[in-house]
Amino acid sequence: MSTAEAIGLILEGGGMRGVYTAGVLEYFSEHDVYFPYMIGVSAGACMGASYLSRQLGRNRTVNVEWVSDPRYISWTNLWKKRQLFGMDFIFDEIPNKHVPFDYEAFADSPEEFVIGTTDCETGETVYYRKSEPDFDLLQLLRASSSLPFIAPIVEYNGRKLLDGGITDPIPLRKAESDGYKRNILILTRNEDYRKSAGRFGWLVQRAYRKYPKLVEMMLGRYRLYNETLDYITEQEKNGAVFVIRPQETLVVGRMERDPAKLDALYKQGYEDARRMMPRLREWMEGG
Repeated sequence: MSTAEAIGLILEGGGMRGVYTAGVLEYFSEHDVYFPYMIGVSAGACMGASYLSRQLGRNRTVNVEWVSDPRYISWTNLWKKRQLFGMDFIFDEIPNKHVPFDYEAFADSPEEFVIGTTDCETGETVYYRKSEPDFDLLQLLRASSSLPFIAPIVEYNGRKLLDGGITDPIPLRKAESDGYKRNILILTRNEDYRKSAGRFGWLVQRAYRKYPKLVEMMLGRYRLYNETLDYITEQEKNGAVFVIRPQETLVVGRMERDPAKLDALYKQGYEDARRMMPRLREWMEGG
C-alpha cells in the first residue's frame, strides 16, 4: 500500500453530487493511493467509508444503480416519513442486505477517519473518530448526512445531530488542527461557485426555533462556506493544499435521481483524478 505520509484527505458533502467524489476515490483505490488521515462530512463521509473498506465499485453500485429505487430518494418518503432520502434504507438495509459493507476491512484499515456532525443544541461541529472505541459508523454517517427539513434529527450519545456540512462544510481547518498541514481536498462544486444567502430564513427560524444556535449557524452558512473557499484559495497558492473539483459544468443537483447523469458525474470524477494524478504525485513528493 502506498500511503502518503503526513498528508490529509478532506471530503466535501453535497448530496448526490458526492458521486463525483466516489469517482475520484475509485481511481485512488485502483492505484492503491491512501492517506493516514481522512475527514469528511455528509456524502463525502459516506463515500470515504467504502474507500477505506477497499470495496471497489461499491460507491457506484449504491449511489448510481440503487438511486432509482423509490426507497432511496422520493417524495413518497418525504410524505410518509418526513425524509426525502430513505435513511433506514440507505444506512441499514443497503449496507446490511443489498450491497454488504465490509465492516471488518473498514475496522482493520490503518487510516484515521473523522466524521463531522452538527450539534443542534450548541450549534457546534462535533467530530467523531474511527479510532474511538464507541464509534458507530452507520449511525454517524446517518447523522452527518441528515439535511435540515428533509431528514430527522439523529440522537447519538446524548446529542441531537444533523448534517456536518452546516457548521463545517469543508473541514480543512480541522485537519490542520489535527496536525495535517498538507491536504488534498475533493470538492463537489465548480471553481467559480459561491453560495448565496438563503431566501427562506423565516422558515429556518420557524422550523428550528427550539434550537436558536442551530438557526444562527444555518442562516450564516453561506458566509462560512464562502470564507472557507477563500481560505482554500489562499492555502492552494501557498502550496499547502491540492484541490480536485469538477472541471466540467455540473448538471447534477443535491437531489438528483437520474442514474445516467449520476454515472456521468462518477466517470467525470474518475477521469479528473486520472488526468490530475501526475501533478498530484509531484505535489505529494514536493513536501
